[in-house]
Amino acid sequence: MFKVLVISYYYPPMGLSGVQRVLKFTKYMKQYNWQPTVITAGDVAYFAHDLSLLKEAEEAGIEIIRTEGFDINSILGAKYKTVSMPKEFFRKILTRLSKTFFIPDNKKSWSKKAYQVAKQKLQNEKFDMIFVSVPPYSQFVMAAKLKKEFGIPLFVDYRDLWYGNHFSFYITPYHKIKHKKLEYHSLKQADKIVAINRKIKEKILLNYPFLQFDDIIIIPHGYDSEDFQKNIPYKKLNNKMKLTYSGIFYENITPEYFLKAFKELTIEKPDVAGNIELEFIGHLRKENQKLINELGLKSYVIEYGYLEHDEVIKRIMGADVLWMMIGNIKNADTISTSKLYEYFGTRKPILASVPEGAARQALVEYGASFITNPDYISDIKDAIVEIYNLYVSNNLPKPNEEFVASLDRSKLTGQLTNAFQFYLRAE
Repeated sequence: MFKVLVISYYYPPMGLSGVQRVLKFTKYMKQYNWQPTVITAGDVAYFAHDLSLLKEAEEAGIEIIRTEGFDINSILGAKYKTVSMPKEFFRKILTRLSKTFFIPDNKKSWSKKAYQVAKQKLQNEKFDMIFVSVPPYSQFVMAAKLKKEFGIPLFVDYRDLWYGNHFSFYITPYHKIKHKKLEYHSLKQADKIVAINRKIKEKILLNYPFLQFDDIIIIPHGYDSEDFQKNIPYKKLNNKMKLTYSGIFYENITPEYFLKAFKELTIEKPDVAGNIELEFIGHLRKENQKLINELGLKSYVIEYGYLEHDEVIKRIMGADVLWMMIGNIKNADTISTSKLYEYFGTRKPILASVPEGAARQALVEYGASFITNPDYISDIKDAIVEIYNLYVSNNLPKPNEEFVASLDRSKLTGQLTNAFQFYLRAE
């Protein structure tokens, strides 16, 4: 087999959607004659841990090397493994402090330790490829250093933009220049760039004119068909339309407008609202629970909190309609969350409150989508009514099956490993 060294801070047993892209790539690589070795975080603190995802990695026979740095997650890990997400106000302050004092990010200590571990591994073992997925961006800096020292081809996977990221915060011009300089030098070492959508590709090419169009390939997020085959959806206990959200809320991703739209529905069409259940899976956050109470919607809401991935699959498969949102912020057009693509795997209708961009385009291709602007309360309310009427008449739309089938994680891993092989043959 060919061998690839994968550097990824986010990997099971850490949970949430950020770990799944690399997990699923490494799970299916062996099918395409590639053996992955993953260097990842050790016993770190995080907002969620998921042993079912860790089991997947172990059953796939992936070699996993764990290491800690002096980042806050590693320091707190042994004592407080799963930590509560702070209130949004405090989370934003902590995030901005972190971005002020740590360039490119607060995982740079871990990345330095991972570099030493990777260096030792590369000195003792032959690898054909290095693969790193960002963020965190500090691990790309270290991977670029490994490429320079060992001459092993380097592929970098962009789940989000680096320079000009939608959550970027540059307190001084120095911070902005430093980020762009670090990314420039890292990209100079990369042999191939993978982006999750065309918008990210376009902006990287615009930021770094030395890159050619063919230097960047697009491999979108996806879903694992095996997850949907092995898990049996939960049966409904009533005839109400179940409208489900799976994920966390932070920054511009908020249920505020959706909840206010539903509040208007309870006033204008109480008979319709009374036949809808709002289901939330994941970290709803105290401030959103407070808003639900203030709006008098508690009787309509079922909250499950964080669930392991298999349980999430059962819940979203058992829903009638799924909801997601992305707020109006800078570079929101580059966002296409992995949660959305897992929604696609259910083949359920989706109510999406999103701006123009990659996510909206994917929803149009999906077909079974009801799309509103993120903060148009009346439009969201009208969309809920339209969906409900279709639900009652058993006439909800079906998705574009060809589009859905193209997003299977196994097929996407095939695209990635084909790119590995093509590069090695061209050398």
